[in-house]
Amino acid sequence: MWTPEDRALVGDYGSGQALSSDQYRLLEAFIPPAKPGGRPRTTDMRQLLDGLFYVVRTGCQWRHLPPPPSFPPWPTVYRYFRTFLQAGVWETMRHHLLTLLREQEGREPSPTVAIIDTQTVKTTEKRGPRGYDAAKRIKGRKRHIAVDTSGFLLGVLVHAANIQDADSAGDLLTRIKGLYCWLKAIFADSIYNRLPALLACFLLGLTLIIVRRIAGTSGFVVVPRRWVVERTLGWLGRWRRLSKDYEELPEVSEAMVTLAAIRIMLHRLVHPNRKRLPAP
Repeated sequence: MWTPEDRALVGDYGSGQALSSDQYRLLEAFIPPAKPGGRPRTTDMRQLLDGLFYVVRTGCQWRHLPPPPSFPPWPTVYRYFRTFLQAGVWETMRHHLLTLLREQEGREPSPTVAIIDTQTVKTTEKRGPRGYDAAKRIKGRKRHIAVDTSGFLLGVLVHAANIQDADSAGDLLTRIKGLYCWLKAIFADSIYNRLPALLACFLLGLTLIIVRRIAGTSGFVVVPRRWVVERTLGWLGRWRRLSKDYEELPEVSEAMVTLAAIRIMLHRLVHPNRKRLPAP
């Protein structure tokens, strides 16, 4: 139920896009300064971040972003989005918020266990790599994610849907192992019990633990450990920009997932007693 407290919590845009002062303070330090020389920066970085979260949450096109004074002009928002993506700003923010969350929960900053899984989503008519997932009967891309035991995003890899999960697991695990040196074990389903994934874990010094579905069950069943990553995929499904893969480049798709994860973790950090954002 939508309450006045929810309205005050999410701000002016009704979907959790407006950052509070406490939330913006956590991100402000990671915004690169303006380049020396030339005109001084006039773009409000807080409004810029609000605009980005608005696009991811509502799923609107860049050109349909509400014009000033609500947000900066859409070309400005898009330009900063791509510039910060190339500079690694979004990944830095996500990594920092994850360590803060884990410390807030009284745990070590670096996880020792990760859970991995994929989600196949349709693509649009835009160009870019795509493939057919015969198991899901979907033509599109896969979002390959790794989360910790609380469901917070450790890394994401987007690729064509025809690539098997075990074949791309090595690329994802290589990414997260470089960030979390204490990582020791990986929980996954039986599709990963194949040579490429086993070899990747061996080379990275990881233990692959296959969590199989309970024999004799049918329909939806909560599987130990694996339910955590499934819940994270459910969290991402609330962000309309992620209902399909609307992006041309896989790295842009990864950035959209990362932005959604940043906003979820910001909410959890500033409002630890409220487990999720109110529905739009």
